[in-house]
Amino acid sequence: MISKVQMKRAPVSKKLLTLRSISKSHAVLLMCIHIYTYQLKVEAGERGFQIKMFTEKRCSGLLVFILEAFGELGLNVHQARASCSNNFLLEAVGTVNDNPSADQKDVEVVKEAMLQAIQNWSEVNQQQEQCKD
Repeated sequence: MISKVQMKRAPVSKKLLTLRSISKSHAVLLMCIHIYTYQLKVEAGERGFQIKMFTEKRCSGLLVFILEAFGELGLNVHQARASCSNNFLLEAVGTVNDNPSADQKDVEVVKEAMLQAIQNWSEVNQQQEQCKD
């Protein structure tokens, strides 16, 4: 028997796969998980990686997951700005191993790490919501 949660996840998973395939060519990801809409952009710049993330809603705790992902990558953040009041906004510039030259392969690795951080946060957030019910 399929649960309501699994039935709700199936269309979201299909949309996620479609959006991921689109984002591969544009280095931009628009993703819907539950009721949250994310915009993620990772680019290679002169000073390293430029990471921009935005959500329409406040995502309590997401910054912690993003910072953990930075740490796992060995990403040294040189400049960052974050806002978690009414929505979530993060703009960061960083390098891996203090190497300012970043290629497209590295961009994909950073983007995948950010996506995994969002997914991890979403799963924890969903579990917390279920505990409240």
